[in-house]
Amino acid sequence: MIRPARGDSAGSGHPSRRMVPCTAARASRESQVTVIPDSPVKAPWASARCAQAALAAATVADVWYALFVRSRPAGSGSVPPWAMPLYVRVTVVVVVLFLVWFARCRRNAAVLSAGRLPVSRVLAIVAWLIPLMNLWVPRGLVLQVHGASSRGAVAPRDARLVNVWWGAWVGHGVLSLLGGAVFGQERLPVSLAISVLVVVAGVLGILVVQRVTSGQARAVLAPPPVTAHAAPAL
Repeated sequence: MIRPARGDSAGSGHPSRRMVPCTAARASRESQVTVIPDSPVKAPWASARCAQAALAAATVADVWYALFVRSRPAGSGSVPPWAMPLYVRVTVVVVVLFLVWFARCRRNAAVLSAGRLPVSRVLAIVAWLIPLMNLWVPRGLVLQVHGASSRGAVAPRDARLVNVWWGAWVGHGVLSLLGGAVFGQERLPVSLAISVLVVVAGVLGILVVQRVTSGQARAVLAPPPVTAHAAPAL
């Protein structure tokens, strides 16, 4: 009687003993793959650098405008006619570059968190532009994006950074709008207070952009959660 050679599966409904360890090893290797298939996530470093440069330029422009334009007496005629248009153009450019960076971070956070962000993509951008809403909602949006990007809770130091940054930014905006009506725009103490707040907000804003983008860069390189699979029985 002729028997099949060892390792030959002919005449048997079961794989040979030699094939089972190879199959188990291949399944083990495949379960350790850490690449997200077809993932569009990429840390937006180019947008981050543009946003940081824009924040730095806006800080310089706002300090210049507060000290050399707002502080001058009304009707003095010493304010250049191009000062206000230039200030407005710089502000618009800063807003656009910052929102481009935030939109890309928000898109990445939606992918990294499997779409578990509580605010829609459109509202996450529009909230920065709606009066009164933009005094509080954007702070929470930044924290949500940062937390979703890191796949966990925001670290306490990062939360403090965002809170102090946003407090300085809101304080600068409120004092810029109401300072002239209450104290008079030409008073130097008001201009100095506005300048201090805008410098603090600008520096901390640059750090916030860096911290959020770095968190997304780490999340992209980190392996995604892998569901454990039982090895096939031998």
